[in-house]
Amino acid sequence: MRSSRRRPLLVPVLLCAAAVLAARPTAADSESGDAPAPDSGLSTQVARLYEDAAAATRRYEEGRHAAEAQLGEVRRLEALLGRERREIGALRDDLGRIARAQYRSGGGLPIAAQMVLAGSPDELMRGQHVFARASLAVDNAIGRSRRAEAKLAADEARATEAWRAVELRRGELAALKKGIEDKLEQARRQLQGQADVSVAAGSCRGAVRLDQPRLHFTRAWVAPVETYTLSAGFGSGGDRWVNRHTGQDFAVPIGTPVRAAGAGRVVRVSCGGAFGIQVVLRHADGYYTQYAHLAAVTVDQGDGVSPGQWIGQSGTSGNSTGPHLHFEVRVTPELGSSVDPVPWLAERGAPVG
Repeated sequence: MRSSRRRPLLVPVLLCAAAVLAARPTAADSESGDAPAPDSGLSTQVARLYEDAAAATRRYEEGRHAAEAQLGEVRRLEALLGRERREIGALRDDLGRIARAQYRSGGGLPIAAQMVLAGSPDELMRGQHVFARASLAVDNAIGRSRRAEAKLAADEARATEAWRAVELRRGELAALKKGIEDKLEQARRQLQGQADVSVAAGSCRGAVRLDQPRLHFTRAWVAPVETYTLSAGFGSGGDRWVNRHTGQDFAVPIGTPVRAAGAGRVVRVSCGGAFGIQVVLRHADGYYTQYAHLAAVTVDQGDGVSPGQWIGQSGTSGNSTGPHLHFEVRVTPELGSSVDPVPWLAERGAPVG
């Protein structure tokens, strides 16, 4: 009798328990970053500022080359000014020689006085001829000197203006470049701040879907970042590692786009622990690649990726002493199965160094 009364209550109890279990997040859900996607504004801003900084750098370099060309023109003008100054000095010497020659030819008397004292019409005519020739020589010399001095003044003004234009252009380009770099640095700090919050909570904020660059790779494998400095290498020792370093570190600023080294599928997106924010990819040849210490991710678990596709933005989350990408190649998705990534990439046509 008791069992017949209790049986109707068993069904709703089981249904409630099933509903509770279904609503609880699993460990896989927490690790794979199934939390709601974050506001992508900051990551997008960082990516855009990277593009702006690259464009500003290109303009700066173009402007620098233009400034160098202007400097060449300035130097040409300065050389011209030097020649003109020497020519003016020579003209003044000519005037002095003409004056001295007139004095000597007149026996110490001015030409006008010789004409007044002329004893015959022929002597007077000769005096007039000498006077006219001397006057023409003096006038020509004075005219050349004045024209040369006027040209010198004009060229000096041109040189001064050219220098002013060079300095102004340099200042404008430097200010433009610094303004963008300052904005980028501020956005980087904010992006890393978001990453630190996620790591402290042990919960990923979700993928940020950035506009992907147009992929133009002809190779199946690429370096995980485009511009970098290699830092800690595979197998190196240090206080931060229990045994040896298990990957290759690429020193890059926070927010640098991190690329998939090859085609594959995302098998893990996790936050927290020594690696901070990390992504693990599985590739068709059975190898796995890991990208750690990120500031943000742009993929979700299960996504397929192409060589060179952006999968995250670099940072300094987790056990990290500075901004860098920790890159590993593994034979399993787990820590402890890594191989040296530098020769591994080189064998696949993507040397780094």
